[in-house]
Amino acid sequence: MFIGPYLTSVAKAAADSHGRVHPLGISVAAGSYYPYLVSLSVFLSVFALPVIGAIADRSAHRKRLLALAAYTGAAITCGFAAIPAKGYLLGGALFVLANIALSAASVVYNSFLSQLVDADRRDATSSLGWAIGYIGGGLNLVLALAAVTVYGEGAPVIRGVMVFCGLWWAAFAVLPLLWLRDRPPADEAPAGAGVLAAGFRQLGQTLRHLKAYPLTLMFLLAFLVYNDGIQTVISLASTYGTEELKLKQTVLAATILVVQFVAFGGALLLGWIASRMGAWKTILGSLVAWTAVILVTFWLPANSPGLFMLVGASSTARPPCTRPGSCRAAPARSRQYGSPHTYQVTTSYRVGIVSLLIFFIVGFFLLLAVPVRRAIVAAGNTPPHVL
Repeated sequence: MFIGPYLTSVAKAAADSHGRVHPLGISVAAGSYYPYLVSLSVFLSVFALPVIGAIADRSAHRKRLLALAAYTGAAITCGFAAIPAKGYLLGGALFVLANIALSAASVVYNSFLSQLVDADRRDATSSLGWAIGYIGGGLNLVLALAAVTVYGEGAPVIRGVMVFCGLWWAAFAVLPLLWLRDRPPADEAPAGAGVLAAGFRQLGQTLRHLKAYPLTLMFLLAFLVYNDGIQTVISLASTYGTEELKLKQTVLAATILVVQFVAFGGALLLGWIASRMGAWKTILGSLVAWTAVILVTFWLPANSPGLFMLVGASSTARPPCTRPGSCRAAPARSRQYGSPHTYQVTTSYRVGIVSLLIFFIVGFFLLLAVPVRRAIVAAGNTPPHVL
């Protein structure tokens, strides 16, 4: 919520007379700096997360992996306290590392799901987890909003809010570490090989054999495309609100707060719909909803907090989990070709946000073309009864 506008303001404070910063000698419009950071974190995750997922599948100590990723991310988030007024490089590095740590923790956390419930209960369980997460995020945001309301929107306050978020993350990471228990690994590492080497070996084997599973490849491609669009919209929503719609941080925080609690019901509703109509149809419907949200957001006038809040509350259609492989999210590279470059060329966040439509449209038609049940079976997994 606060990180996008904050890093954008730090980049603008450090910009030259042409409104540009120069990380590693590369000229970047200050307004594009944060979107490029999001893209960089995704690009790096492409290489890190599949290996982490493979290691989690072969490790008998997943809780240790979860603790390592979560507390590394929490510590990095607390490091925002050290960012100087024009320290866009340090802020960017901390953001990228924290984002990768969050994704890594999510991969390890999600790896427990396949061993906790059967295929028919995974969508409902995943939706319930998202719903509880929205409530936790909402409570965190209530406290952050209270701090900003009382002490103002200055940089020291925002840095303090980020430290509080890191401590919040560290505190609530204790719960899964207490409640979950290590189970035998889903896949045994080959004799004489450690889990790290086995993880890299599995990644290489997966890449080599992927062409033998064309249905799985098409499904993963569809997921990578539409999920990239969703994650980009979520990541850039606050920056769009402050830079393009000229809304105050307190208005944005109130909007995200409403979204968090509405999303609690939305996640449960989508899980219920998926259990009756099938996750495949539910995902297709949610992509239509996301397309509508993007179109409405493009036409929002400046200084329209009520409309922004209404659109935000309508954007809680996060698709449930149904994949030929495991229930782990996979990162994509496509985000680096979307909003950052669009703003760099046009200096318009509106053009940047509407350019994301391509992800939802292409993802919709790719997913529509996949015979999902056959794809799940071809990947060696058990499909749920309703798709």
